[in-house]
Order: sequence, then structure tokens, then C-alpha cells
Amino acid sequence: MIEIGAQVDLSHPAERVWRALTDRELLGRWFAEAEMVEGVPDRMLLHTAGLPGFEADVEVEVTERQEPDLLVLACDEAGRLSELTCAVTTTKQGCRLELREVSTHGAWSAEQHEPREQQLRQALTVRLPAILDWLAFQQVDLRRADGGMTTELPLIGVRGGAGRKPRRRRTVVAVVAGAVLLAGTAAWVTLPPDSKPAAAPAPTATASPTVTADPTTVAPTATASARPSRTTASATARPSRTPSVKPSRTPASAAPPPPSAPSITARYETESDRLFGYTGEIVVGNPGSAPVADWAVVVTLAEGTTVDDVDGANWRQDGRVVTFTGAAVAAGGSRTISFDVRDSRPKAREPESCTIGGQQCAGL
Repeated sequence: MIEIGAQVDLSHPAERVWRALTDRELLGRWFAEAEMVEGVPDRMLLHTAGLPGFEADVEVEVTERQEPDLLVLACDEAGRLSELTCAVTTTKQGCRLELREVSTHGAWSAEQHEPREQQLRQALTVRLPAILDWLAFQQVDLRRADGGMTTELPLIGVRGGAGRKPRRRRTVVAVVAGAVLLAGTAAWVTLPPDSKPAAAPAPTATASPTVTADPTTVAPTATASARPSRTTASATARPSRTPSVKPSRTPASAAPPPPSAPSITARYETESDRLFGYTGEIVVGNPGSAPVADWAVVVTLAEGTTVDDVDGANWRQDGRVVTFTGAAVAAGGSRTISFDVRDSRPKAREPESCTIGGQQCAGL
């Protein structure tokens, strides 16, 4: 018996999650397009052919229903039979949804098992929360001037964006509720012209050979006078054989060596934006020639945001500070951390800072 499972904590009531599980149109938005089987109310055909881990469309039939806590489906994928259980448990923040699929006849191949489980996990943690956020927003009456709010703002969502766009592109969902656009007049700030550069100091005159009337005569010390000296050298004077001043051979101070490359690096990227949250990704890299075992990425979140559903690392959160740690990163290798952030505001806010080993993460 082979089992595939995934779960996610959602900041939505169980009734809203139940609707996303049983409504044909909503199911098609976060998992797979669904088609009702004519004449059988509790049977649907899910168009899963072509999805990772699926080889054909899946015909499902409801065998147990306990609204809004439990839904059990019998699945038939081209003769391969399985049972899919959807359990919804109420929590303080909303509810927890757990999906577990167990094969009852036939089995998934090794190449099919992992992609199928990843597809299920992605649907739960990315696309489903986006649909729930959208449903929550539909229940908010924004026409306050017509008689006030008729419904309270529902609990906010956890994660994901419906139809995720390719990586390194961001989708920002702007939520405007009776907003007033403020227009400002831009003013050019003119900087004062740079002052003239100070004249460079005059070069120091080189010493000329000293001429004396007698070898034993000591040359007088030069003094600053108003007029030049009129002393005339003796007719027998001869140039001094004192060698001219040679340039100093003291080497210039050596320039400090360039800073060594960090042994571990990190790059942050917002993988997807959505209402009330976003998905962040951090790639930890090791450009050195030896494995790095002790590393930690420290992320400071914006006020009112929390982390949930982390993949690729161990983590702990202390207030707004989240610390990610994990196994050693091989020389020349990397490790990817994906984490989901819930935001109390409609327009998600990126982390305030990200560091690894005291160095700022790239991309933020």
C-alpha cells in the first residue's frame, strides 16, 4: 500500500475551505478542471492528464461526506484505484487541511510518486490559499458610504498565487478600497556649482650644490630676509663634492590585500506576490572549495507578518526575526529555501533585511 500525503495550515474558516474542496469551478482553479458525470451527482471527472505525476484523467466518487470536516473520494485513474481523504480540522488561526491518498489497487511507479506528491503539495500551499484569499475578499463590502459595512473582514490567507507565473517575475495584486490618489508637484533640486579647486602647493625646490670660500667654512644657515644675500664667493671657491640628494629607497607602504571572498553566500527573491502574503525564496551558495556546515540565514520580517510552510531548511521565529539553518552545503553547491509569509495587509511587504554570516543577502 503506497501513500501520498500533504497538509497545510490556513487562516480561513473550515466552511470556506470546504467550499473550495466541493465546488466544481473552484476545484478547477486550484487543482484540476472538473467535469460532472451526467446522472451521478457525487461523481466527477478530474482532467489531470498531463499534470506531473498523473498519466490519465481521474474519475472520483464521493464515498463519505461530513460537512465541513471530512470528505472521502474513491479514485480511478485508468484502472489504478486509490482512496483520497480530505480532513479539515479547526484551529485558533483558521483550520488545517490534510490530504492523504492511499493506493488500493495497482501502484504508482517511482518516477510517478514524487512528482505526484509535489503536485499535491504545491496545489495545497500555493494555489488553494490564493483562491481562499480571493473568496475572503469577495465577502468584504467596500461600499461603506452606502450604509456601512455589511460583513466583517474575514480571516486572511496563507499562501500562493493562482496560476503562478514564471520565476523571477513578480505579480503584484493591488487592492484599492475607496483610496484617494495624492498628486504631488515634482521640483528639481539644483545643486550649487562646485567651488574652484584649491591651487596645488608649489613644488619643493631641489637643493643646489653649496659653494664655500674654504672647505672648513660652514655654510651659513639660510634665514628668511627681505632681500637676498650679497655675499660673493671667493675666487678660489670650488664646488662642493657633496653628493646630491638621492631619492629615498624606502618602499611605499604595501596596499592592504583585497578582502577574501565569503565562504557562504545567500540570495533572496520574492517568488510570488498575492493578497495578504507572498512566497519568498533564498538560495544559499558555497563558492569555496570545502563544505560549510555551520550556516544560518537571518531574516527580519515586516511588522505584522509571519512565516509558515518552510521547505528546504529548519527554522524558528522569534518575533519578527526568522532564522533558517540546515545541512552542510557542499563545495561549489547550493541549497534552496522556500517559505510562505502571511501579511496582515492586502499588499504584501517584503522582508526588511536578510543576512548570512553577517553579510547582506543579495537581491534584497
